[in-house]
Amino acid sequence: MVITFLSDFGLQDGFVGTCHGVIKRIAPEAEIIDITHGIPPQHVLQGALVLNNTLPYMPEGVHLAVVDPGVGGQRRPLALRTGEGRLLVGPDNGLLMPAAEGNGGIAVAHELANPEYALESVSRTFHGRDLFSPAAAHLACGVAIEELGPPVDPQALVRLDVPKAEVGQNRIRATVLYVDRFGNTQLNLTRADLEQAQVLPGVRVELELALERYYAVAARTFADARPGEVILYEDAYRNISIAINGGSAAELFGVAAGQEVRIHLRTP
Repeated sequence: MVITFLSDFGLQDGFVGTCHGVIKRIAPEAEIIDITHGIPPQHVLQGALVLNNTLPYMPEGVHLAVVDPGVGGQRRPLALRTGEGRLLVGPDNGLLMPAAEGNGGIAVAHELANPEYALESVSRTFHGRDLFSPAAAHLACGVAIEELGPPVDPQALVRLDVPKAEVGQNRIRATVLYVDRFGNTQLNLTRADLEQAQVLPGVRVELELALERYYAVAARTFADARPGEVILYEDAYRNISIAINGGSAAELFGVAAGQEVRIHLRTP
């Protein structure tokens, strides 16, 4: 059985390795695929988007995700089964929801409340080690999700507020969802949004970020642009992103997730 693992733990501390160890002690035959541990600390929406983007490319199995600023609080620890048979484990803070609803919907949800499937001592601050990793390992060993704890109404689960873009005749208002390690900046826009605004490959627009303005051109690939040129392109996950051919858009613009971007149309 495969267990995929996504978190904001980073790799400089022992958090990821400890979770691997817990999983392997319970399920020594499990294969663990690390999706990423580079989600910025406590950025639940970014973790949810990455999980949703990558899950279709993962083998069916158990999908462990921990971006959990509410650890030790009132949020519930969860295990979900989707209509496609995937099992997701993580906190009830919206992190799992886009991936679950995009991969067959939520068939059942259960709170992790059975101490038989957690470590003997559960800390207040490291549920990734003490609750989530053991639950994922036991599921990988064939334990039924119903054994982990009481059912939860899927409609009662926390959902994230993903911002919606506004497409007008002269301007598009978008939001930065994600910045990758190359500095490419993913927006809450799709190719259909640009086509609605008649922003086709080769069309020039003006970007407004933090009171600064920059010209950009819509492009299919980086090869369509000159070195140093700012482009709007459809990325591998079918979102519109801002990039600089050979550079970092995030560094030039000083942008981060959650920042508004205005795209002015009909530029001269």
